[in-house]
Amino acid sequence: MRNTRVSGTAEAGGRLTACFARLAKANRKALSAFITAGDPHIGCTVPAMRALLRGGADIVELGVPFSDPEADGPSIQAASERALRAGATLADALGAVARFRAGGAGEERAPVVLMGYLNVFLRYGCARFCADAAAAGVDGVIIVNMPPEEADEFQGHLAARGLALVFLLAPTTTSTRAAVIARRASGFLYYVSYKGVTGAQRPDAAAIGARLAALRPHLGELPVLVGFGIRDAASAAAVAPHADGVVVGSAFVDIMGTGPPNTVPARLEAQAQAVRAGLDGG
Repeated sequence: MRNTRVSGTAEAGGRLTACFARLAKANRKALSAFITAGDPHIGCTVPAMRALLRGGADIVELGVPFSDPEADGPSIQAASERALRAGATLADALGAVARFRAGGAGEERAPVVLMGYLNVFLRYGCARFCADAAAAGVDGVIIVNMPPEEADEFQGHLAARGLALVFLLAPTTTSTRAAVIARRASGFLYYVSYKGVTGAQRPDAAAIGARLAALRPHLGELPVLVGFGIRDAASAAAVAPHADGVVVGSAFVDIMGTGPPNTVPARLEAQAQAVRAGLDGG
């Protein structure tokens, strides 16, 4: 499938819209790379983000550490625990994005999406968060446990600041429900490849393809990225024909938590290069 689905939501997530337009023009699939902010300490976050870009990531998803996750598997749970032990907060994640943006041309145009749980954002304050996120250079937010019916207030603040709100789709999402979600979403849609937590199993590319083919007529023009279980070139290459890109998380998070800290950026870059090669057919 050609990568031609570009979001029509120009008012939210401008860097995301531009990113997907560039990829569509080049007939390439998006690589969204996830790490947890503050893992293993906040000083590691910006060098890791830049390494992922050098390796070929198009979008950086920055997880907000949280003590009681619902969808995260062991690797990402461990990353949150390391970050929380180091004292990392949502404010630290925003600070990391601001420092990342100061790095140069590549860092200026690469989309950054924060991913986390509603409790953290509510405690920070919706209006305050959206203002601070926009000032830092955040492009969008994925709030794992916020259904669209409960999103009005938060979405209003996000839209006022030009930030996208990315929603999740699951294998169990019906076509009717998918249409409701797509009407509320902006930036892109995140399709969860299987029922379970992150990193738990390998995705079934054929099943993903069949389900997305059924859902596509109900999703409008939003790009669809597939995440959960995609760890390497082979799994990325298998899923890519059915979507506009992939999200890789646990494989990068595992690197953050192992080996000498000074080798982490180089290992992240190498892993991103491998996945990028899979997406590009190499």
